Amino acid sequence: MTVFSNKAICTQEDLKLFETELTLDQRLPERSILDVFIASAAKHPTSTAITMLMTGAEDELPRRINYSQMLDMIQGAANLFSSLGGPAPGVAYMLPSLIETYVTLWGAETAGYAVPINFLLKPDSIAELIKASGVKILVALGPHPQLDIWEKALGLRELIPDLIIVRVSPPNIQPVEGIIDFASAIAKQPTDHLIFGEPRGGDDIAAYFHTGGTTGVPKLVAHTHRSQLVSAFGGAVMCGYRSDDVMTATLPLFHVAGTIVAGLSAFMTGVELIVMSPGGLRNPAIVEGFWGLVAQHKATIVGGVPTAINAVLQVPVGNNDISRVRTGLTGAALLPPAVGARFKEVTGQHLHEILGMTESSGLVSIDPLSGSGSVGSVGWPLPYTQVNILRLNSEGSPSTPCETGEIGVIMIKGEHVSPGYRDPAHSIGVFDNGWLNSGDLGYKDTQGRIYIAGRSKDIIIRSGHNIDPAIIENAMTTHPAVKLAAAVGMPDAYAGELPVCFVELLPDTDVSVEDLHHHAQNSIDERPAWPKHILSIGAIPLTTVGKIYKPSLRCDAAKTKITDLVQNELGLIDACVDVVAGGSRGMRVTVILPEDNRSSTGEVEDALAAFLFEARVQVGTI
Repeated sequence: MTVFSNKAICTQEDLKLFETELTLDQRLPERSILDVFIASAAKHPTSTAITMLMTGAEDELPRRINYSQMLDMIQGAANLFSSLGGPAPGVAYMLPSLIETYVTLWGAETAGYAVPINFLLKPDSIAELIKASGVKILVALGPHPQLDIWEKALGLRELIPDLIIVRVSPPNIQPVEGIIDFASAIAKQPTDHLIFGEPRGGDDIAAYFHTGGTTGVPKLVAHTHRSQLVSAFGGAVMCGYRSDDVMTATLPLFHVAGTIVAGLSAFMTGVELIVMSPGGLRNPAIVEGFWGLVAQHKATIVGGVPTAINAVLQVPVGNNDISRVRTGLTGAALLPPAVGARFKEVTGQHLHEILGMTESSGLVSIDPLSGSGSVGSVGWPLPYTQVNILRLNSEGSPSTPCETGEIGVIMIKGEHVSPGYRDPAHSIGVFDNGWLNSGDLGYKDTQGRIYIAGRSKDIIIRSGHNIDPAIIENAMTTHPAVKLAAAVGMPDAYAGELPVCFVELLPDTDVSVEDLHHHAQNSIDERPAWPKHILSIGAIPLTTVGKIYKPSLRCDAAKTKITDLVQNELGLIDACVDVVAGGSRGMRVTVILPEDNRSSTGEVEDALAAFLFEARVQVGTI
């Protein structure tokens, strides 16, 4: 059984002592994911594992399962998948956050391997993931008034005829020929033992998580049982989870944050998860009633991505008693200091940051939840792992170690690092001799704490001057009218890029662009980082897990710039501009001229040649 410590990790010295007292193997003897649930069921048999809220209404009667019931359901699901798919079957799922989603994930890993799929992806992308991952079984949500998951699942059956479809639906739904009902099928399986022998474990593949969906073709990242166990154990240690903790679960279960630090780590220690509706904090009713639910269910740990935390902080706590909240956690994106300060003001507690990556089985480092908290830092590496900051050479490759405070690329090593992508070609330049190149830029302070300085591809380079977009975003979110800010580079013929900032304003606020520029110039010490343009838009685009979706904003900034160039500076008022992400330079710009402007093609080509993106000019239509 996992051996934790009687003393919470608060400082670097605590972490070092923890590592020297016992080895990782002594602390983490579990070989499989199922071992975690066997141990938790033995230690906390009647303790609530999951409280499932469907609507968040004050009078809702939640569905609850304890740790013994959860173990039974996982073994039943594993037996079902084995009986349907044979030895070590691949099981994909398209499900919102439900008890059945947790059961499917861990049951699939026990019998074979899981492939969590973002059900908001387009059908073609989902089909490619299904084919690339080699799965035999798809578990999908049945017909739903707001979600089109079932329609996508039926479409996949047409494209992949051998795919076995298992439907998760409420009781008493009409059966469909050729479709297996999840609940009734599991009810026919034994739940007290596995019918296929030993569970998968060790270096066996436990899951393939898709990633890269915001910047290009999704890649499938391999997780082993060992890598997930080491990551989850490190998360449990650094978060200092206790068996009397009650934690809000708001992250989707196709994302590693929802499955590891807010999932497996919690289950290792007997935590109760409150699943705040199938949609989590994407559900407006949950956002509006968040503090009431925290009070009602006596939550001790609250968390979410920064954009979601920011949303609930706009809702007054009112008369709700949230005194049991002992800490907060956030990750998946950098935390604007203004949001952290507001969290402290509202709850009296620190909002601790987590650095995670799919390629490191979910986690890299954590600002310990039991510590006092450090503003802007993602804390220390997980126990028994290593994080180095290396300089980038002239070719953009990692080289020598950085000094304290010097920005470089973050490199990660440990048993939690993935063995690589399912397609080995994707691993080149990312996984090398046991090291993972995160692609994140960062630095360490004198205490060894890690700070993120942005993604290397997010850095705005103005005349050779590297500008961290977080500097701009953090400053703009301190303006009382700004809800969310996203800084990107706008193409510039002279400087290469100029910083621009998109802002989403709070409802019922009225502020001028001049006032926002004045605020930026008073708040940003680095003059080159002053935004050239500040653009107010209705809503900052977000990914399905709440991260700001910058590729579309970069395209919007480029389109604004090139449209102004072509229509105003060159006088071609009927010309159109199309911008898409991709290509060897990260962006493709197409200028479409009407037939009567054909003679201006050369002039436009000469003007576009000064920019860094790929460009073409055509006459007619796209």
